[in-house]
Amino acid sequence: MAIQSIVKNKAFLLFVVLAGFFIANTIVAEFVGLKIFSLEKLFGAEPLNISLFGVEGLGLNLTAGAILWPVVFIMTDIINEYYGVKAVKLLSYLAVGIVFYAFFMVYGSIGLPANDWWQFESGITSDPSTNISDMNLAFNKVMGQGLWIIVGSMIAFLIGQILDVAVFHKIKSYTGEEKVWLRATGSTLISQLVDSYVVLLVAFWIGADWDLTRILAIGTVNYFYKFGMAILLTPLIYLGHFLIENYLGKEVADQMKKEASM
Repeated sequence: MAIQSIVKNKAFLLFVVLAGFFIANTIVAEFVGLKIFSLEKLFGAEPLNISLFGVEGLGLNLTAGAILWPVVFIMTDIINEYYGVKAVKLLSYLAVGIVFYAFFMVYGSIGLPANDWWQFESGITSDPSTNISDMNLAFNKVMGQGLWIIVGSMIAFLIGQILDVAVFHKIKSYTGEEKVWLRATGSTLISQLVDSYVVLLVAFWIGADWDLTRILAIGTVNYFYKFGMAILLTPLIYLGHFLIENYLGKEVADQMKKEASM
């Protein structure tokens, strides 16, 4: 009977769903983060030619993970609102642990001896533009991201999450239940200011000996993107609140928010 009451509890089920999407988005963002794309080309525009700190030719060249990280930030604020700081920290630590576990498993698969047919024949097609002469090499290159990138990304993620929840509740202590946009967007803007530079400092300044000015320049361009996305996605915070409060009922939702603030 106790088990049945747990799985029928709406607040518990909602937490499981939010936690699942939160962790899934974190893992996928890490795996697709190896691909660099041009945001300008995505919208059919010419690449920008920005100069910062003496570094020329900068544009909005982002990792594919940049598409998913804003979803993680939104979910952080929603979970924070209804389940509190401890829940966000628990899911953040769990996400980091699972990301490292997933990458260790992937690295293990890279070391497996490739079958000759798969390695040299399965990538050969009738269309020369899609031919891959060595599937094993392609697999290893795509899946074998550098350890420093993973470490840098996860350190930045944890620092960003801890800072996000702290700023979120600090703003809420002044505004109360009003101005959801201010605490959600404000906490994201501040946490991502730190995140944008930490990941590059660990992955490329410490791990790859990049020049500090290049780190600062690229980090600044990345933050411009994150700043814009935080503003543009603010309505999704309100949509999330609307859907959750309709699912839970206003009385339950208000009680959860009150307890989450304690």
